Amino acid sequence: MARSVMIALVGVDGSGKSTQARALARRLTAGGIPATYLENAGGRPLWNRLARALGRPDGVALFGRTLYPALEATVRALAMARTVLVARLTGRTAVLDRWTWCQDVIMAARGDRGRRAVRAAYAIFPRPAVVCFLAASPEVAQRRVAARGIDTEELGHLRALDAAYRSLPDFGSFVVLDGDAEPDEVAAALDRAVSPLVAG
Repeated sequence: MARSVMIALVGVDGSGKSTQARALARRLTAGGIPATYLENAGGRPLWNRLARALGRPDGVALFGRTLYPALEATVRALAMARTVLVARLTGRTAVLDRWTWCQDVIMAARGDRGRRAVRAAYAIFPRPAVVCFLAASPEVAQRRVAARGIDTEELGHLRALDAAYRSLPDFGSFVVLDGDAEPDEVAAALDRAVSPLVAG
């Protein structure tokens, strides 16, 4: 199988990681480095929509504090397994929207149990060659989430997510980018971060 370079973007909801990951994959491909955008979400918007349709406020209220994190972690694990398979079969540069740390962070922010078990299960997944953390302030991130019109985020939750990312043991190895900057500035910084990995 061909070897694929894996580049991960992580950050709180509204940090711009999905937008930047898609754009990075397009830029790399246009520059002669075939790249694929791969999302690795836990399905939270889907579960929340289902919950609201059934008269519950969110997925946690629908499934319960024990079942919901397990469901979310399983969905994310399936997405990441698909990502690894696609990357290895195609050999294309893989631009990852979220990775293993994102589940740990959201569970920490909610105060869920089972984080140690999830971390142990996720240890099978390879570490990306570079992990870029889009450091968006919670206030900016909240406005962006509201502008999307898909879901909403409480400011306290975004602050908890940001704190959980920064407390990760691996955080010191992440490339921290200014997520509050203009999109083209973030894109330029992202290009600088990944160029050593993909340069011929």
